[in-house]
Amino acid sequence: MDVLLTGGAGFIGSAVAARVAAAGHHVRVLDALLPAVHPAGTPLNLPPGVEFIHGDVRDRETVEKALRGVTTVCHQAAMVGLGLDLDDAPDYVGCNDLGTAVLLAEMARAKVSRLVLAGSMVVYGEGRYRCPEHGEVAPGPRRTVDLDAGRFEPPCPRCGAPLEPGLVDEDAAPDPRNVYAASKLAQEHLASAWARACGGRMIALRYHNVYGPDMPRDTPYAGVASIFRSALARGEAPRVFEDGGQRRDFVHVADVAEANFAALRALPDRPPGESRRYNVGSGVVHTVGEMAAALATANHGPEPVVTGEYRLGDVRHITADSRRLREELGWRPIVPFSSGMAAFAHAPLRGQ
Repeated sequence: MDVLLTGGAGFIGSAVAARVAAAGHHVRVLDALLPAVHPAGTPLNLPPGVEFIHGDVRDRETVEKALRGVTTVCHQAAMVGLGLDLDDAPDYVGCNDLGTAVLLAEMARAKVSRLVLAGSMVVYGEGRYRCPEHGEVAPGPRRTVDLDAGRFEPPCPRCGAPLEPGLVDEDAAPDPRNVYAASKLAQEHLASAWARACGGRMIALRYHNVYGPDMPRDTPYAGVASIFRSALARGEAPRVFEDGGQRRDFVHVADVAEANFAALRALPDRPPGESRRYNVGSGVVHTVGEMAAALATANHGPEPVVTGEYRLGDVRHITADSRRLREELGWRPIVPFSSGMAAFAHAPLRGQ
């Protein structure tokens, strides 16, 4: 297997590169080394034998060169995170959607027909909820008047009763609630259109909250685990938004790399024109407050501070049902939350 790995010098991409290369496959990495992810002076973290091309996935000539001799593409390149405000919207759409469109157009020209796409759980918006009286319901948009008053749990949109959160599966209707989420869903739609038009085979992996060594530090675009870890490295208490009760599924980057490898191996046997989506999560629910406490304890740092602050574009609860990935591709996460967080508390971050 000859694999082009876009964004392959990043946090998740470099872990995927190491996993695929360790299995004896040729890996070519295309990465723009954007400063938000690769601070000046940060060395490349790629294993020996991995070919590297410095370039932007939005540049057609660069992508055409990178695709030469390739049989499969693993598309990790993206601008990630919730961001700061709508001023970020052009960058998200440019990096994520235009970049994906250019890549797919060049794949069609080069007749490369296998694609693994790095998706995200953010496409779901809020997770799955049940009302005791009305069954499964979709909560409405979060209201600033509720959040300002510390009412963080979404009520039933029909009767206002408290809702019970559950696991969301891949058949749930998408409901992107911020620009980043909208750009990630657009990536999936573009890839599905390419698969249908070109007889391609596409697997989208919807990552839940990925953490592990080599995460970028001190950036608003990093995941919450990295933000807490960066605070502890500075000797500061992690600042936990809302009341800390937000439910998430934290999955280790090594398990995410294994999911990518499983998807790459599965592609040749998929029907032409097919698009398939898989949640990638540990299957174990933890709160953001629990994660902050685990990191602080393992780091022997100050206890987390629950601030009551919020970001309107955040969702309250989103946790994965990953049965489809386990049953169809034989993937199993192997890094438990306790040991994974204990190791991450002392792991180096990108930019340290």
